[in-house]
Amino acid sequence: MEEDFEFGSPEEQRLSVDRYEEMLRNQDQYFFDAKAFESIIEYYTDKDDPVKALQVAEYAKNQHPYESAFLLKKAQLYVRTGQFEKALEELDKATILEPNSGEAFLLKGNIALMQGDVEEGEQLFLYAIELGEDSAEAYFQIAELYQIKGEYEKAIVYLKKSLEANMENDDALHALAFCYEIVDRPEESVTFYKSYIDDDPYSYAAWFNLGLVYERMDNFADAIDAYDYAILINESFVPAYFNKGNVLVNIQKYTEAIRVYKQTFEYERPTADVYCAIGECYEKLEQMDEARENYKKAVKIDPLLADAWFGIGVTLDFDDRYFESLHFYKKALELDDSNPDYWFAIADARYKLKQFEESEFAYNKVVQLNPTDVEAWLDFSSIYFEQGKYDEAIDVIADAIKKNPDASELYYRLVAYLFAQGKYNEALNFLELGLATNPDKFHILFDYLPQLQGNKTIVDIINKYKNNS
Repeated sequence: MEEDFEFGSPEEQRLSVDRYEEMLRNQDQYFFDAKAFESIIEYYTDKDDPVKALQVAEYAKNQHPYESAFLLKKAQLYVRTGQFEKALEELDKATILEPNSGEAFLLKGNIALMQGDVEEGEQLFLYAIELGEDSAEAYFQIAELYQIKGEYEKAIVYLKKSLEANMENDDALHALAFCYEIVDRPEESVTFYKSYIDDDPYSYAAWFNLGLVYERMDNFADAIDAYDYAILINESFVPAYFNKGNVLVNIQKYTEAIRVYKQTFEYERPTADVYCAIGECYEKLEQMDEARENYKKAVKIDPLLADAWFGIGVTLDFDDRYFESLHFYKKALELDDSNPDYWFAIADARYKLKQFEESEFAYNKVVQLNPTDVEAWLDFSSIYFEQGKYDEAIDVIADAIKKNPDASELYYRLVAYLFAQGKYNEALNFLELGLATNPDKFHILFDYLPQLQGNKTIVDIINKYKNNS
């Protein structure tokens, strides 16, 4: 039975698929033109059934043996199912029929990348473009390759070419913003996006990426304007609302940020990240019941979101419910045990519960993970000092100074500890080091040990530095 059927609308696609499946049931051979076969292959591909799509491509190849398109389709489907050698065989056949097929070499390049041969991939991509494969996808793929190689300047060149070929390539716009960030040329990035917007003022993706660049430059007012334009053009584009909310948090407009985050609920189902962000805003406003409620909603959606568990702990800690807060800090730590903020919170809660050994252990973890956290070093040392363990307190501060030689706070704290232990000459040496590092922070010493304000030697040394500064 032979019958021609032209490809066209979705209804005709459905009829082609029905007719193909009827052929299989009848164990017969029907004729389909090339367009109809392409439509049927697309149908099964969209349904994520590459096996059936491959069967159709094989039928198509048999009925249209000189159509290289079906060899390319087979190769694409073999790649999708991880059968790279079979894909390459089909591509070799395709290049026999069409030696100058840039698309075939582009696909070969992708296979080379998937097999870890970046250099081979690069050569194949460049050859595909040389053959005239100047599609947006070709330029985008070679740009991705250069990102893998860390050659971001080259990636920028090809991303721009991709956008010249297709101004609606949102992935290329995002990748370009990333590359400009890596090479640290935000002003050039702004210039590019503004020029792009001049040509296509209704590109919400371009406005969004311009907002990203402004946000990274801490130009928050312009970032908000850019996100607002993205929202005006595409009111259902949720990332623009979320990022605008983040900017508002940066400028401490927490109430307004909550309102913007909640707008995302009109366009998509609430996510754990959004509930967590809202919780953080309420936390900053010290509205702990509302904060806790939103953090709980976050962990209900995503039990693996460590920051939300941590947030619940913070709200309980704020209400002096230290023992309860520990349970939630531990939950966060189970999910991310290398986060120094989580260890810091645990250390503080343990200290408040007078669990000093456990607190010392936690503070030790904090300074291992984040040795530049001066506040953690100071708190860590003070636990020993308050227990009369002066040697241990001094050792901790000495380690801290090695890691943070410019932190005057550490020198002043060490002076206090050395005076408390009776090591006056050593204390005065470190006092001079502290004053040499930052003479304006000497009050830290008196804040910690007020009785030292009456020590004439200390006051004279401080006055000497104040007068010379």
